[in-house]
Order: sequence, then C-alpha cells, then structure tokens
Amino acid sequence: MMAMLYLESSKKAIRGTMVAGSAVLTILSVYLAVQFLALRAGGDTSEYLFYSTTPWYQGFLNIHYAVGVDGVSVAMLLLSSIVVLTGSFASFAVENQTKDYFLWFLMLSIGVFGFFISVDLFTMFIFYEVALIPMYLLIGLWGTGPKEYAAMKLTLMLMGGSAFLMVGILGIYFMGSPAGSENTFEMTQLIKTVADNMPMEWQRTFFCLTFVGFGVLGAMFPFHTWSPDGHASAPTAVSMLHAGVLMKLGGYGCYRVSICLMPEAAQEMGWIFIILTGTSVFYGAYSACVQNDLKYINAYSSVSHCGMVLFALLMYNQTAMTGAFLQMLSHGLMTALFFCLIGSIYGRTHTRDIREMGGMMQIMPVLGVCYVIAGMASLGLPGLSGFVAEMNIFLGAFEVNDTFHRVFTLLACSSIVITAVYILRVVGKMLYGPVQNEHHRELTDATWWEKVAAFGLIISIAIIGIFPGWVRDMISDSLDEIVKHLN
Repeated sequence: MMAMLYLESSKKAIRGTMVAGSAVLTILSVYLAVQFLALRAGGDTSEYLFYSTTPWYQGFLNIHYAVGVDGVSVAMLLLSSIVVLTGSFASFAVENQTKDYFLWFLMLSIGVFGFFISVDLFTMFIFYEVALIPMYLLIGLWGTGPKEYAAMKLTLMLMGGSAFLMVGILGIYFMGSPAGSENTFEMTQLIKTVADNMPMEWQRTFFCLTFVGFGVLGAMFPFHTWSPDGHASAPTAVSMLHAGVLMKLGGYGCYRVSICLMPEAAQEMGWIFIILTGTSVFYGAYSACVQNDLKYINAYSSVSHCGMVLFALLMYNQTAMTGAFLQMLSHGLMTALFFCLIGSIYGRTHTRDIREMGGMMQIMPVLGVCYVIAGMASLGLPGLSGFVAEMNIFLGAFEVNDTFHRVFTLLACSSIVITAVYILRVVGKMLYGPVQNEHHRELTDATWWEKVAAFGLIISIAIIGIFPGWVRDMISDSLDEIVKHLN
C-alpha cells in the first residue's frame, strides 16, 4: 500500500508493484499453512496459533487488536491470497485511473485479510467495514452498465446487514461476561463465558441478529438481491474478489460468531435458517438457468453455492461443516475463474449475452477450455474441488436423521442437476455450434496475463480436487471442539 502511494503515474510500475506485493502475500500464506500443519503435526493443540493481542482502548470498552489463526482461518487466507494475486493480473486491462483503482483494490484486500485473522469482535467488525466500503467506489467508478445503481444497492443492503451485526456484537459484549468481571470483545474468552452467563432468550435474539447480519453478505435468501446486480456491474478483478472471497466473510462470520459463541441458540434457532439457506440453494440454481447474461448466470450460481455453505454449517456435524469450508475454497476459486474468463470474453466481444455468441471454442480455444474446466468444477466433476466439497456436505447432511433435515437435504441435492443444466446450456450455446457474429472471427485469444490468472486458479482447483486430504484435515481439526459443544 505504501509503495503504491509513492509511485508515479507509470501504469507498468503500478501493475508490477501490485503483482509483486500480492505474490509475496501468496508465498507468506503458503508458508503460514506449512508452519501451521507442522505445529499441528508436532502436537500443538492450542485453540489459536500465532496468537497476539495488543490493547487498543483499555478504558471502559476494553478493546484489543487480537489476531490469531486456526485451520479454518489459514484456509481462508490461502484462498484470499490466490484470488488477490490472480485478480492483480486480471486487472491489467484497467486503463482509467489505474493507481486509484489498485489502491482501493488493496484496501478491499486488507479488510478481507484482517477479518479472517481477527480474534476480537470489535477488530473483526472494523475489518468487515473496511472490506465493504471500497466496493462502492470500485463498482461506481470502474464498473459497467448501471454501475451507480448497483453500487448504491450493494452498499445500502450490506450496511443494513452491518447494523444487525453491530447490535448483536454489542449484545454479546455487554451480556456475555460473568457478573462483576470486565466486559470483553475477545472471542477466546467469550466462547467460554457466553453460554453460562447470557440468558437463553437473549442468546436466541443475538444469534438471529448476527446470523442475518453475516447472512446478508453470504447472499442468503431473501437478502441476496444485491449480489447479481453488484456482480454484473463490477470490473473483472473486483467481481473475482467479491464473489471469490468477500462473500465468504458471511459464512465465516456465521460460523465464528453466531455458531461458536452461541451453540445452544444455534441448535434451537437453526431450523429457521435451514429453510432460508435451503431456499437459496434451489432458488439460486433455478434462477441461473433462466438467465442469458454470463455475469448474471454466475452471480445466481454464487447465491446457490454460498447458500450451500450456510446450509452445511447448520447441520452441526463434522462432515458437513468440513464440507462447508471446502465449498468456500472451491467456490472461491472457481467463481474467480468464471469472472476472470467472462471479463476476458466481454472485453473482446463487448457482449455477455450467450444468444449473441457461438463457436467461441474455435475462435479463442484457451479461454474456451478454461471455461469448460470452471464449469466442470461447478457441477462437481470428480478430480476437481467441487466434487470433494459437495460430497462432504451431502454426506454430512444425511447424517442428520430426521424428516425436516432430510427434506431440505434432498432439495439442496436437486441443485446438482440444475447446475449441470445451466452449465451445459452455456457451454453449448457460447462455445460450440455456429459462429453467431462474423466479426467475432477476427478476435484474439487470451493474453499472457489472462493465461497466468486462469491457469493459476485452475491449478489450485485441481490441487484441492486431487489432494484434498491436507485441507480437510486442517479444517476438521479446528472444528473438533465446536462440534462437541453442538452435539
């Protein structure tokens, strides 16, 4: 960030600095994952590793800058660093106010990384807001179509969710500590005290407030309407980071705050959100089937996949919750790949309507093959990340043996068939068949930076799909304690 501020207006230097910085960030994230796995293998069973806390305000509020990571956090940091790096390459096409664009893109990235490492509720909320605010400018200034409307709609709805979230966090702060002790925002302490000190009626209230607050960002039905418009108008890299990472703040927050801090309320009130998230899964997939705009298709697909994340978390067993975080990783990578490719195709054809395209595979084979791979990951082809995630989710959901859960599990399972329908429909119309516009025959294939971005995401999808064990074990290990509380 500081290096970017002092750069002159040379676009080459700005892009190089952004790529270098995000590459270093990716290397550090990989190093962190290796160190984390080594410490776990060595028998370190601490709740959070690399934990650090520094007082921000030691007076009445007792606010600390507290950070640390567990297996879930490390997985989310890996996802974020990969998407930021590939998004940096995808941003090479930005010509207007390049420096300002990358500064806001960096600010968005800082908010995301800070959120995933926060162990203090106040710190987490600050980074949550830092991640949301840049979206308004990135869409409003560098977007396409009705960008002002989309930016305003997104900001207002997410800020509305933040209002619910703030009330819930303050409620946990004031009522979650033992009588006579100092109130705290630190989750390492609250996870031990909230259940014993907060009356059950208040736990139910604050569980609903925080789950809805985070669920808005996770595109939970019926609070999802900001997502398709926001995705459709956002520039390519912003769509990648938005769908690939920012929406994961919703699922991660629901787990870390709502479920971990108030497990008894989660058991009692979870059925309400199973209905809403199950509806998200089916509705998002069905809506994607009837769209013709590539970005809207992927946006509604994201509503379905993110709904599946929240649905799996509410099953409250190890298998399904592990699948939820694998789905976050899988969807983050494949939707970033989708938006990267859609941006490249739109930049050449100047249309996102699949009815106006055809025969793209023979015109731009690299982009076409990459799109097919992304589609196969989305519909759950074995060997790719989507298969691993969905198998864990549905197996875990069927472990809950009652009629209510089974009915909604079957409804969620039906989304697999619908997903195959809209993926194959897009591939058939856009990539194969006769060329619809003869001017498209003059188009070029992917540039080197587009290939770097796409290939990087494809390799990541394949690694998780072929070697899922290390990710699954890392996530499962961190879920052990909360699953015991829930069951």
